[in-house]
Amino acid sequence: HMGPKGRNSSSHFTDERMLGMCGMQPCHQEALKKNRVALAKQLMLSELLEHLLEKDVITMEMRELIQAKAGSFSQNVEFLNLLPKRGPKAFDAFCAALRETKQGHLQDLLYRTLSNLVFVLQLGCDYDSSLPFPTHESGLTLKKPRLSEEEMEHSLDNGDGPPCPQVKPCTPEFYRVHHHLAYRLESRPRGLALVLSNMRFNGEKDLEFRSGGDVDHNALITLFKHLDYSVEFLRDQTAQEMQEKLHNFAQSPRHRFTDSCVVALLSHGVEGGIYGVDGKLLQLQEVFRLFDNANCPSLQNKPKMFFIQACRGDETDRGVDQRDGKERAASPGCEESDAGKEEMLKVRLPTRSDMICGYACLKGTAAMRNTKRGSWYIEALTQVFAESARDMHVADMLVKVNALIKEREGYAPGTEFHRCKEMSEYCSTLCRHLYLFPGR
Repeated sequence: HMGPKGRNSSSHFTDERMLGMCGMQPCHQEALKKNRVALAKQLMLSELLEHLLEKDVITMEMRELIQAKAGSFSQNVEFLNLLPKRGPKAFDAFCAALRETKQGHLQDLLYRTLSNLVFVLQLGCDYDSSLPFPTHESGLTLKKPRLSEEEMEHSLDNGDGPPCPQVKPCTPEFYRVHHHLAYRLESRPRGLALVLSNMRFNGEKDLEFRSGGDVDHNALITLFKHLDYSVEFLRDQTAQEMQEKLHNFAQSPRHRFTDSCVVALLSHGVEGGIYGVDGKLLQLQEVFRLFDNANCPSLQNKPKMFFIQACRGDETDRGVDQRDGKERAASPGCEESDAGKEEMLKVRLPTRSDMICGYACLKGTAAMRNTKRGSWYIEALTQVFAESARDMHVADMLVKVNALIKEREGYAPGTEFHRCKEMSEYCSTLCRHLYLFPGR
């Protein structure tokens, strides 16, 4: 017989097998399991089933099977048995249906449980990383000769270290002294983190494979997990998919129950944009817009961290020789005072605030990536955050990252990257110190 929207029973069983192969995420299953009794007692199924039927989460046959049970409690139990088997999108569709059927209190219950779960992602490194050159993130293919094993050993640039050191916890005394003047960071998890890593590209741009990118995203996932963030990982997204996934992430109701947010974007790029795997650009201003005070009210007055590992131009920094003498800080120039201007009483938030964004390189320049050990910037970032988050706020840690990047130099004799340089930077609209208080 025919199923919903003209599907016959054989296609229904095909759908069943496909959904079984890629079931609901373990964290979503756990949230349903922890709230099973409350859901079984309180769910009002009749209208909710119509929503899920329309979204193809359940079939007509399933609805009939559920409704054949005697009593609402038994129907709810049957539904909760079926839901975890309905694929990776079933949980989000269920939560949306709860909201649409005036059962938002149950949705909040699920998201509150989800926020207390710390996800451990086991990610394999299935990419070939046999080219150990330092290379850049602008993306246009550079034809390099494949080196012998002996030559490969010598072409590694200096300064390589462990991918992700252990995060050191802050002391109770440090927390007691500093937390009053800093952003509130007490939620468990501290916040949601999204790591988006594009490695394999297609399309007309001839963007090269980002060898070593897996080292970066694995290091960041481990770092953020150890800093008590709930980590979501996305790989190889088109520009449109990036925009949609970032929008969905920004709109997650779970932000209401956490105190901060992290977004890390790793890809090829140009000034002001990063490439999707289809060779199309997503503008960074659009990314920031998704998380601003107008579009993401759940994160108003909460710190939002962005880390961009991508080129901002094609220029390779060849560096300059340092002149003799000690380094000197530039003296400040003359500044004009605005003290005489009348201050308006601020009763509204600016559209964009409480953000800090770290960039791997300066405007117009290329970001360097070691194809064995990952990018210079992510390696420095993970090293500094693991070592210093216990007693240093984020802006100062990014200054420390800048200092490490300033000292690093490419070592690849016979290539354009020998003795090349890079300089990272950050921009900030943070209004307080942002301490991560690891281990508290």
